[in-house]
Amino acid sequence: MTDFAATRAFFHLPEGITYLDGNSLGPLPKSVPARLEEMLRAEWGEMLITGWNAAGWMAAPARIGDRIAHLIGAAPGTVVLGDTLSIKVYQALAAAVKMQPGRRVILSDSGNFPSDLYMAEGLIGALGAGHELRIVAPQEVSAAITDEIAVLMLTEVDYRTGRRHDMAALSAKARAAGVLTIWDLAHSAGALPVDVAGVGADFAVGCTYKYLNSGPGGPAFIYVAPEHAERVRPALSGWLGHAAPFAFEERYRPGTGIERMRVGTPPVMQIAALDAALEVWGIADIHDVRARSVALSERFIAGVEARCPDLTLGSPRDAAHRGSQVAFRHPEGYAIMQALIARGVIGDFRAPDTLRFGITPLYIGEAEIDRAVEALDEVLATRAWDMAEYKIRARVT
Repeated sequence: MTDFAATRAFFHLPEGITYLDGNSLGPLPKSVPARLEEMLRAEWGEMLITGWNAAGWMAAPARIGDRIAHLIGAAPGTVVLGDTLSIKVYQALAAAVKMQPGRRVILSDSGNFPSDLYMAEGLIGALGAGHELRIVAPQEVSAAITDEIAVLMLTEVDYRTGRRHDMAALSAKARAAGVLTIWDLAHSAGALPVDVAGVGADFAVGCTYKYLNSGPGGPAFIYVAPEHAERVRPALSGWLGHAAPFAFEERYRPGTGIERMRVGTPPVMQIAALDAALEVWGIADIHDVRARSVALSERFIAGVEARCPDLTLGSPRDAAHRGSQVAFRHPEGYAIMQALIARGVIGDFRAPDTLRFGITPLYIGEAEIDRAVEALDEVLATRAWDMAEYKIRARVT
């Protein structure tokens, strides 16, 4: 069984703060500053450019990709790190579309993260071949999977509401219809058990700065199923995806397997931070984390609904259909969240009216849940949110 006191001790948590926003940015693992100091002084400082070989910088995207593979149910050698999540979405989508020359429809849903949809729009415009991005309601996805669909591109857990797709059922239906699947695991990896190989996913992508705690701007990852790895040809054919980058050939030759999904120079410092952050999974089991997340989420929902009747639950009632976050809705959601943050309870807001609370048991427990409920009750009961300073929209909400 996971010792959650030990996992909590792994993180730096500011005094007096109840942090319920790990679904957007994880807190600082205590091991990260020392690891970065080592990288800066002992590696970059002393090794200089020889660090690419001597310190393993060039191999790190694949090595740490294997650590993430373990968390998402992928085989070693099928996940690689680098670039941002939007770039990885574009890579996966471009590769999948090219593998389906007779089909022209990319299917997604209105709960997908907007950047994923924007990437699809951009790719369609660049291809100029008559492709269509078809967006349906989340509950209509299954019925929309037909033999005219080229690619099904979904985020498993809705970034706004926490609604969770049935990855296994949708992947099976897509496969039966000859549809390739791309799963965005940004709100899944490190939050709940994932089995990309078991469900037969064709591609998966995800970021690492949420539940994997790599820090702001941490690198993204991409998974390619082994049966596709040697035949996908990346649209972003960067030099580190070349079969022999340091041969400096004039023409692109794709690298072996997942290596071809690399693009440019890896962000070595952020990969070092992620490497240190992933150490927590040596003492935590993802199944224990999920069970604890469900229990804490149920406690939070019950407390809020008992004391804050003006809020409406925006997440699925059934925990099996919910990720590791809880959403409540209110017309003044933004101002309410700012009043909460001013009281040391940090969640976040998503337009038009959603307050989001990340339930991350690696570092929060019953005390934090109860404090958040009390603070929310106080903000609503006193109308503390109804102050001009709480209604000024910041650039990041």
